[in-house]
Amino acid sequence: MVLLSLLSYIFVQTLGLLIAFIAAAVLLYILLRRFNSRLVTLLLITVFVGISVFFYIPNGLPQGLEYPSFLKTYGPAGSPALPFSNVIQFFLHFNEFEQVADIAQDPNNIPPPLTRAAPETVRVAVTAKEVISEVAPGVYQNFWAFDGKVPGPFIRVMEGDTVVVDFHNDETSLHHHTIDFHAVIGPGGGASILMAEPGETKTLTFKALHPGLYVYHCAEADPALHMAHGQYGLILVEPKGGLPKVDKEFYVMQGEFYTTGTLGKQGLQVFDSRAMLDGNPQYIVFNGRVGALTSTTTNVMQANVGEKVRIYFGNGGVNLISSFHVIGEIFERVWQEASLTSPPLTDVQTTLVPAGGATMVEFTPLVPGNYALVDHALARTNRGAWGVLHVSGPENPSIFNGIMQPMVGH
Repeated sequence: MVLLSLLSYIFVQTLGLLIAFIAAAVLLYILLRRFNSRLVTLLLITVFVGISVFFYIPNGLPQGLEYPSFLKTYGPAGSPALPFSNVIQFFLHFNEFEQVADIAQDPNNIPPPLTRAAPETVRVAVTAKEVISEVAPGVYQNFWAFDGKVPGPFIRVMEGDTVVVDFHNDETSLHHHTIDFHAVIGPGGGASILMAEPGETKTLTFKALHPGLYVYHCAEADPALHMAHGQYGLILVEPKGGLPKVDKEFYVMQGEFYTTGTLGKQGLQVFDSRAMLDGNPQYIVFNGRVGALTSTTTNVMQANVGEKVRIYFGNGGVNLISSFHVIGEIFERVWQEASLTSPPLTDVQTTLVPAGGATMVEFTPLVPGNYALVDHALARTNRGAWGVLHVSGPENPSIFNGIMQPMVGH
């Protein structure tokens, strides 16, 4: 069913214009033939087609599938379009792609804080794999994921550590993949070393010289194309001596997905390169899909009254700046742009997180309830950019008191 919906869409996109022109020409022929000779009719139709082509061609050919021959760009890696041959291979090998039940990364899936006092050698294994999963209920797309989740695994090391990355590109992938670590000092952030064809494994060794919370992402060919399929994550380089102790830590990343189908269009969706270039995502989500952080049974963000909460928040982009905000809370401390060596800002309502950037925020819930995480460009919540932190504990009427009404305000 999923594959049939995609085939149907591609048929309309690739042949729809031709069918429309043929139908229009036939209709014109029938109408004109009643009042003119065959020669005059054919000449009039030729003029019609010529005028149509004259006005249409300068504005670009059909861009539903955005093949390179249809899409003019000027990036260093050429067009971000999906090559026609890869689309054909996608159909031929569709059944080989893993169907992932839930692409969303669990926000609780964070390695524990480091307790050691000295740097050491840390080995990290990451696998790139192209899979099929839902970006919204009933809306499927081809995700390019690290370790089968979006975002990829949260990596935790210490300032001064020697980090050895073993990067494997799954043999079922159709594309080359690699990783650019923003924490790496060196050409391409390591991407030039880790570039792997399907089935290959490459190894990078780097020194974690600067503490901070850094984005990593695929940078093969056109990086935006790969990131817009879900290939991004965070690596935390703890400063020597570690971070201040907290009670809860959560891992959240915002991302954008570009589909040719409109918002909520059911079935398997084709990637829309034109929408990506124009910065018009259909879906803006936290942790890989719509509703990833809103459930009370899976990927639950849970804290208690009085607990110190820390959120590691990143923005996978590829176009939008996030205005990260927790409704009903004030960030007690914000490490702006994830600079862990700078003094944190205090008492912040909303913090900006650029595409390819991150932040670290802390706060202490004092009142029980459900607290919405949002990009405060609030129209984006309608495209999926929100989650919920559930806080349990005793009421605190000295701070917050009144009769709660359902579905009022936020």
